[in-house]
Amino acid sequence: MKIFAIQRVFGLFLVVFSSTLLPPMLVSIIYNDQELIHFFEAFLLTVLTGLVLWLPVKNYRKEFRNRDGFVIVAMFWLVLGLVGSLPLYMSDQLHLSVTDAIFESMSGLTTTGATVITGLDHLPKSILYYRQQLQWLGGIGIIVIAVAIMPMLGIGGMQLYKAETPGPMKDSKLTPRITETAKALWYIYLILTAACALAYWLAGMNVFDAIGHSFSTIAIGGFSTHDASMGYFNNKPMVEVVAIIFMILAGVNFALHFTAWRTRNALNYFRDVEFRTYLGILISVAIISSVYLYYMDVFIYPERAVLHGIFQAVSIGTTTGFTTQEYHNWPGFLPVMLLFTSFVGACAGSTGGGMKVIRFLLLLKQGVREVKRVIHPNGVIPIKIGRKPISDRVVDAVWGFFAAYVAIFVIILLILMLTGLDQISAFSATAACLNNLGPGLNEVGLNYASLEDPAKWILSFAMMLGRLEIFTLLVLLSPAFWRR
Repeated sequence: MKIFAIQRVFGLFLVVFSSTLLPPMLVSIIYNDQELIHFFEAFLLTVLTGLVLWLPVKNYRKEFRNRDGFVIVAMFWLVLGLVGSLPLYMSDQLHLSVTDAIFESMSGLTTTGATVITGLDHLPKSILYYRQQLQWLGGIGIIVIAVAIMPMLGIGGMQLYKAETPGPMKDSKLTPRITETAKALWYIYLILTAACALAYWLAGMNVFDAIGHSFSTIAIGGFSTHDASMGYFNNKPMVEVVAIIFMILAGVNFALHFTAWRTRNALNYFRDVEFRTYLGILISVAIISSVYLYYMDVFIYPERAVLHGIFQAVSIGTTTGFTTQEYHNWPGFLPVMLLFTSFVGACAGSTGGGMKVIRFLLLLKQGVREVKRVIHPNGVIPIKIGRKPISDRVVDAVWGFFAAYVAIFVIILLILMLTGLDQISAFSATAACLNNLGPGLNEVGLNYASLEDPAKWILSFAMMLGRLEIFTLLVLLSPAFWRR
């Protein structure tokens, strides 16, 4: 383990992250909301901590191994959750405990969208902006932005990229160099964010709300600047249409966006099996939701049933977590079906959560293969995605991920029930945090403020597990990982 190299990178990361506290300070000045001093204090504390770590080892340069990358990613997300909570904890208007501040910060950075804060409509603008910015930064992964904007690190960044990016097949790069790959991801991310903000503004949002909601939409986060979430704009249906379009785009593998942009050919999307499956799942769930909402007279007018059905199917299916209605109070099987959609989640290589569509697809194909093997025990039956055979190593990794996911889900569920949560609330809270979704059912349908502190700490850990896709953290608990 290269401790000094890790310390050097860690210090630089904290210094860079401290700069993200400058925009909220500017917002505080513009709106004169009395939060400037708290953001300034958090900025000083963060930058000084980073410099203290970096200066003693600034000239120490060594190449990382995979093990070092996993340690940095896990530690950095943990520390960022703590550092990101400082302005929230210091705020005189939020009155958050340490637990609540860290929960909110971790929820933002992991793009989960579970909140313990109420009364959003009356909070300072700088706090509202800061929450949205946390999600935006976490959406593409702060490790990736560090690799993109800090080439002076002088290290091989692919180890960090593999540990950070979602999905089962991480060895493919958009460009030959990892720095260029990270830059390509961020250019796409920035373009989508700017386009989304402009579309929201044209649809009727004010500038502040348009920017804030574009951050959480492209990050597939779900934080809003209003207690009613997207329901605040129910009198502006075009806002919901814009949200639907950009949530779908944000849930697509960014490599596909890059390929389509480079080749100037949108047909590349439909040549991808994962994209077609992703779109098929969302369309199917949206149709079922819309028909059932109208059939059960939740909405009198069919166009409202269709709009809300599509919106909620896309929002939950991509694990964004925006709501236009209290969907957890919808009748029948609908809330549970929507929640189960989040288990599949968005595409690999996107900002979305869940197990990812590609894993879901591979699990289905493996199940079909096992049935065929029963019929033809001596047959050689490859699993293919499109026309490309998938190696057994990848299939085994997917099965391993699924087994770990189920085991961890059960453990967290039982612990939450031990803290006093009812079965439905505990199940949905586990699903919502492990899938980085946000809103759950029953007691956690609107927010997580009523939970006991132990439950919030457990769910904060679940958010990290979901964001880093379980193995990045679990590998650190293995004794073999620490052996030379």
